[in-house]
Amino acid sequence: MGSPVILTGCGMIPPYQRPGSPVAATFPLSQDGSNGKLPTDVAWTDFFPDGALKKIIGMALANNRDLRAAMLRVERSRAQYRIEQAGFLPKVNADGSFSRQKSNGENSQTTSRWSASLGSTAYELDFFGRVRSLNAQALEQFLAAGEGRLAAQISLISEVATQYCTIRQAAEQTELARRTLTTVEESYKLNKITSDAGATSELDLKTSEAQVQTARINILTYERQVAQAENALVLLVGQPVPGELMRSNSLGSRSSFAELSSGISSGLLLRRPDILEAEHTLRAAHANIGAARAAFFPSISLTGSTGSNSDELSKLFGANTAVWSFSPQINVPIFQGGANVANLDAAKVSARIEVANYEKAIQTAFREVADALVARSSYRQQIEVQETLLQVQQRRYDLANERYRTGEELYLTVLSAQRDLYSAQQNLIQVRFDNLINDITLYKSLGGGLK
Repeated sequence: MGSPVILTGCGMIPPYQRPGSPVAATFPLSQDGSNGKLPTDVAWTDFFPDGALKKIIGMALANNRDLRAAMLRVERSRAQYRIEQAGFLPKVNADGSFSRQKSNGENSQTTSRWSASLGSTAYELDFFGRVRSLNAQALEQFLAAGEGRLAAQISLISEVATQYCTIRQAAEQTELARRTLTTVEESYKLNKITSDAGATSELDLKTSEAQVQTARINILTYERQVAQAENALVLLVGQPVPGELMRSNSLGSRSSFAELSSGISSGLLLRRPDILEAEHTLRAAHANIGAARAAFFPSISLTGSTGSNSDELSKLFGANTAVWSFSPQINVPIFQGGANVANLDAAKVSARIEVANYEKAIQTAFREVADALVARSSYRQQIEVQETLLQVQQRRYDLANERYRTGEELYLTVLSAQRDLYSAQQNLIQVRFDNLINDITLYKSLGGGLK
């Protein structure tokens, strides 16, 4: 769908020149050289190593209704293009008729008349390119619809992968909340025993009890998020997803996505289907200018027919029964009240609007990639720091818990350490999730997912 269509020479269509790219030649943090493949060269089956995710994406590509609608829009555009192509050929119709008439009077008689004809009605001679301009416009609209379908495919793959990771992340958070509940329940039981024996205060007991209730609330929250994320994935896939595919792996046990090149030129954006779609829409607007220009010139149409007339059916195609007609017509625009000028001005403005839309599409794509590249470097460093912080908080909690059990520390110290440990565990799950989503975004933003 990305092959350019040369519109110069199509009658009144102005020569097309692709607008210059309104962004820098390279992305921020894009390095020289390459340590991976370009996203457009990496098939989605290679980028996503998870077998369950591959199966789910395959199901979505076959059943998603938005993608199906995009494919049908391509078929509709193809049909509209064929309609415009038909304008190059004359429309030929065959007609036949029979009439029977009786006259009254002294010489009353009944007469019959048979006729058959073959003719073309109002075939336009495209001297000034109006039909060619409309045909070129329809072709560009068809090509734009095709690129729109490819863009929808890329977005669908990205959305399915994102939702799949969302389920994994919520499931891990649920499991963490359950482990935390087990821990705080043990602390509560210990505090209950010591409180009943008068060794600890009621404040410590209620504090530990509050931890238990908080952990239960967290479990309910994350279980709800898992269920809602699964519902969202089913909608994307377009059919029920087997449970074993929904919850096959955790984020921590999944292998990373395929490594993408670190040396990326912004020129790669011009291969994105949504940008190609915007360019084909711009080309269609140029073709519309040609049609508006042709309206200033005369239109010539031909109407003709040939056939036979006879009083008897058996003589319909006999000698001396042939009839024919030929009626060329010319329509010369003399005064249209400024309508043609206004239509041409509107077509030119529409083309300028599509130039702005095309440039905005490139700028938006550039920002998406730039943001993802910045985040890629940041997230990988943040994961390392977060893992170190988790180790520190785990050791802090272990020490506080030991000192509390030997009576050297207050329970509030244990509570503070436990909360910070839980927060560090949650944040590590979250940053790993954010890193995966960013990798998906970068892959999508650079046009990956067509293969």
